[in-house]
Amino acid sequence: MTDNTKTHVILLSCGSFNPITKGHIHMFEKAREYLHKTGKFIVIGGIISPVHDSYGKPGLVPSRHRLTMCQLAVQSSDWIRVDPWECYQDTWQTTCSVLEHHRDLMKRVTGCILSNVNTPSTTPVIGQPQNETQTAIYQNHNTMNNKPTAIKLWGKMSESMGKICCVRPHIDRFTFVDENANLGTAMRYEEIELRILLLCGSDLLESFCIPGLWKDSDMEVIVGDFGIVVVPRDGVDTERIMNHSSVLRKNKDNITVVKDDANHPMSIVSSTKSRLALQHGDGHVVDYLNQTVIDYILQSQLYINASG
Repeated sequence: MTDNTKTHVILLSCGSFNPITKGHIHMFEKAREYLHKTGKFIVIGGIISPVHDSYGKPGLVPSRHRLTMCQLAVQSSDWIRVDPWECYQDTWQTTCSVLEHHRDLMKRVTGCILSNVNTPSTTPVIGQPQNETQTAIYQNHNTMNNKPTAIKLWGKMSESMGKICCVRPHIDRFTFVDENANLGTAMRYEEIELRILLLCGSDLLESFCIPGLWKDSDMEVIVGDFGIVVVPRDGVDTERIMNHSSVLRKNKDNITVVKDDANHPMSIVSSTKSRLALQHGDGHVVDYLNQTVIDYILQSQLYINASG
């Protein structure tokens, strides 16, 4: 497949990130690497969306700290961004709502309809405006021999989204601008297929099987309409989990399980282990957290108490 015919993907990860760990970033990297190896996908961006303060999880530090730690963790990345929208809402948002927000945001930014697993290939995608009168944000003033790459596409999209949702804001300040702000014109990109996929660990996959925890309608949208990419942790049998849920079984083709040949110890994703290491003065905390995140935690006196 050529790059033009591959599905372009934005990975979205929701969670507490309390604090964000090296493992969280590793999940993005492993997922991108695996999706590229399939030959079907090009991952052009990643979004980290920390949960709202009202989520109510014990020991959850205020979002201003979690947003800053996330920003510190990805400051050297050229493709992973931190988005504060979820934190800035009046109350906690469901994962389904966060996915739908970013889908709708992409529509406004690109002026196009995003495709998903249940959308025919003829559905307009990036490069095809939804109507004739709308000015496409990606307006190509170059020749066809100088076509933009997927990375340039994400860079331009990030620049544009930054004007309305602070995808990559200044580390000390997360502010909103009017979502109807004039985004201006930029390069028009050739037609590609773009999808937003939920990136998660096998623990979230397991939670789908807990009766009453998720609305069936939300699960159908998350797995059926968007699709998920699962990075297994600690040798969990993802096949068994999927067979335990009727929704997961029905939408198994929309679930991509990342196979890690290196058998990386994904347990370092655990924020709980990181907090315990901090509370006990365990030097192994450097295995879990980036040094910049550790420095911020110590400076802000976070996770000192044993609660949570």
